[in-house]
Amino acid sequence: MEAARAVEVRGLSYSFGDRLALDDVSFTVEEGEIFGLLGPNGGGKTTLFSVLASLRGYETGEVSIFGRELGRAVMAARRAIGVVFQSPSVDQHLTVRENLLHQGHLYGVRGAELAERSDELLHRFELADRATSRVRDLSGGLRRRLEIAKALLHRPRLLILDEPSTGLDPGIRREVWKVLEELRDESSVTVLLTTHFMEEGDRCDRVGLIDRGRLAALGEPETLKSEVGGEVVLLATSRPRAAVARLEERFGISAVAVADGVRFELERAHERVVELVGALSDLIHSITVAQPSLEDVFLRRTGRGFWDDEGDAR
Repeated sequence: MEAARAVEVRGLSYSFGDRLALDDVSFTVEEGEIFGLLGPNGGGKTTLFSVLASLRGYETGEVSIFGRELGRAVMAARRAIGVVFQSPSVDQHLTVRENLLHQGHLYGVRGAELAERSDELLHRFELADRATSRVRDLSGGLRRRLEIAKALLHRPRLLILDEPSTGLDPGIRREVWKVLEELRDESSVTVLLTTHFMEEGDRCDRVGLIDRGRLAALGEPETLKSEVGGEVVLLATSRPRAAVARLEERFGISAVAVADGVRFELERAHERVVELVGALSDLIHSITVAQPSLEDVFLRRTGRGFWDDEGDAR
């Protein structure tokens, strides 16, 4: 049986004055998967997050959460959604438990049910021994755990997170991802997140690459990367135009100038490193050969590097 769709977005557009932030965006998120919206800052991720979290209306298109059209059933949709913002939303002066209790009150959870649910989340997120600690005294990783626990207090089926790893060191990032994968695998919670970290895109079940308000690519990370032909070669050079011309002349290779130098795709490139270095020794500082990444997919689909510019969308 086909999995139910947690989110359906069809032809969604949004403008800030005469600036188009989202341009005819369409995608679905299946129930029980981790879906990532990956793109550079300014690509439209935050605007899309705001729409999905029911914090911002939309002009054209449709958005459905578990089959309910968001514009017609906002309150029902909000009961099914837990939201984790990029900026902290916990009260620094309250204790861990007090933050959970206040969240419960906002969603009408009270009494024994609230106490039981709070205890359950405190243990699940390894916060029980810090229940009476003030949030200001917690580490960054524990604070992010509390953010996620708070968003789950009313038992939502969909968890939406905006740049959940921003400002966290790699170790805490891994902790956050362990939590998200456990929610998917053990509780069948659907996770939708925005990110600009390539490695986080790789960990998603499916990913949408968003750029300048448009969806540039959509699919499983490995499937998207397989569309890149051969290995990816990056030549560090201060003379990119000359390097591009010589690659075309000597090898018939079509290369493009990027922020770090010159980039091209070549089958079994690792076997031709010596040949390439010999032909361009006066032009290049170094050569790197790697397997395709989502950044390479972004370049292939948009025609520019991930960090070349940050667009005008939000």
